[in-house]
Amino acid sequence: KKLHDQCMSTKTIKTNKSTQRQTEQVSIEEEFNWLLKEEVHAVLKQLQDILKEAARRFSMPTPGLEGTLKQENFILGSSTMDQVKGVLTLQGEALTQADINIKVAKSSQVMHFAFRDDKQWKLQQIQDARNHVNQALQLLSSRDESYQFKTGAEVNKLMDAVMLQLSRARNRLTTPATLTLPELASSGLMKMFTPPMPGDVMVNFYINLSKLCLTVYQLHVLQPNTTKNFKPAGSSVLHNPGAMFEINNTKFEVSHVHKVECVVPWLNDTLVFFTISLQLCQQLKDKISVFSSFWNYRPF
Repeated sequence: KKLHDQCMSTKTIKTNKSTQRQTEQVSIEEEFNWLLKEEVHAVLKQLQDILKEAARRFSMPTPGLEGTLKQENFILGSSTMDQVKGVLTLQGEALTQADINIKVAKSSQVMHFAFRDDKQWKLQQIQDARNHVNQALQLLSSRDESYQFKTGAEVNKLMDAVMLQLSRARNRLTTPATLTLPELASSGLMKMFTPPMPGDVMVNFYINLSKLCLTVYQLHVLQPNTTKNFKPAGSSVLHNPGAMFEINNTKFEVSHVHKVECVVPWLNDTLVFFTISLQLCQQLKDKISVFSSFWNYRPF
């Protein structure tokens, strides 16, 4: 009789454990279904709202003139250095005017250059970042509230695609293009100024994080008898004095480099929006991974 009772007791424990496991499984399944049905869409809506704000920053209208983009003037200079001063006009992704004063190192003579009236310079970094934001928004709008996610993998796939676009958008603003000095010398930017830039001055504009940067290079020609140590510089965002290059059979050396910059507040906003959005995507992926043990019982 004792043995019979022990056997019955063991069976009851096993049955209870089995029932408990089934109840836990049903509870996890309900929780996971709620996540797929409700919370995922709440996060997608939040992401869309944030990224619409980011997209709006790239195309701020002129107050009272909805059809035209707002023009903003930025003064670039340094209180400790007056060799280069500039006033740049930014309208969306385009520099529509640039007014630059350069003090020549040897003579202290000031040279003045401005964009020709028929010219403006597209800042490719801003254009690319805006395109990536729009692509992220398209991905999010392709899954509206009526769409039913069936698996965690499906949500992860969407989050990965959105995060890729946001990372690319951020990287375009945080990583300026590297250029060789001959590439800079033959760039279309050199042909945009009046009076034309002299052969011993080069300029470059780029975005670094939330800053609009202007770099001015002053050059001197290397005489044929001094070129035995000639070593052309590679590709870089910012070249240093002493960097050498050759163009049209003439060898040059950079004698002076001046960099001035200023913060563009709305670029700072967009970088904050990218960070918040990437965190939201990652948090949703983390919540889904909590259920990974449950996916052993159900196709992922």
